[in-house]
Amino acid sequence: MSIQSHLVELTRRHQALEREIEGERNHPATNETKLKELKRKKLHLKEEIERLKQKAAA
Repeated sequence: MSIQSHLVELTRRHQALEREIEGERNHPATNETKLKELKRKKLHLKEEIERLKQKAAA
């Protein structure tokens, strides 16, 4: 898998997590533990995206 296609996939997953986080925030019985885990996963993806972008630019 090329770096570019990997970046596209990670970005897609990052956006999906954002939608899931928003859904959890809007849910009447928000599960704070689940919300924190989703945010942690989203941050991890963002960091991976940034690493790959730097690698692609080098």
